[in-house]
Amino acid sequence: MTTQESFKKRVRARMATTGEKYGAARRTLLTQAGPPGTTPARAWVSEPDVSDDAIRENTGRGWDEWVALVDAGPGRDAGHTAIAAWVVDEHGVSGWWAQSVTVGYERITGLRVPGQRPDGTFSVSRSRLLDVDPAALRALLDDDADRADLVPGLTLTPRSRPGVQRPRFGVADDGGGHGVAMFSMDPAGSRLRLTVTHERLGSAAEAETWKAYWADWLAALGDA
Repeated sequence: MTTQESFKKRVRARMATTGEKYGAARRTLLTQAGPPGTTPARAWVSEPDVSDDAIRENTGRGWDEWVALVDAGPGRDAGHTAIAAWVVDEHGVSGWWAQSVTVGYERITGLRVPGQRPDGTFSVSRSRLLDVDPAALRALLDDDADRADLVPGLTLTPRSRPGVQRPRFGVADDGGGHGVAMFSMDPAGSRLRLTVTHERLGSAAEAETWKAYWADWLAALGDA
């Protein structure tokens, strides 16, 4: 097999693992390889959300050290909860940063791909600045008939108590249920930042589909 064919095989393997498109997977592998004649960088499946400097400052170790420690400790089959507890108990890291270490470790080793939650489901989020009255928008979301007109083609079933700051809805269409969507409305000067967070999706491909859907929906809402 030629070098080029081998590289394409690695790109396709990464696509299958992370759900990335070909171009994104190729760029990441090229970045990891570095310029010609240099030593290849660490082979991370995907980047953690927290930088190496930040994790070192707050836990005393960088990502390469944490990967080696967890591999030698509980190992990759231990599960999210057990790894996080081990980071707290064995290394004295606070709960929040132990979660960051565990999620980063899972991202680096491929146990969790971008957008994936500890339970294996996926979450996506899209936001947009709108010239919309927040009270009027909230009234539309709270009313069954208006909500159906606001998000045509979908059935949004309330999953939170009336009056909560960030209402949540079960999402369904003719094909069945599709997780839960949360709507966050935050002031941004004279405008409103509306964020839709769609959780409990079953795959990276489904997450990408809904990410595009909510981006288009927010754009249409802004135009309207």
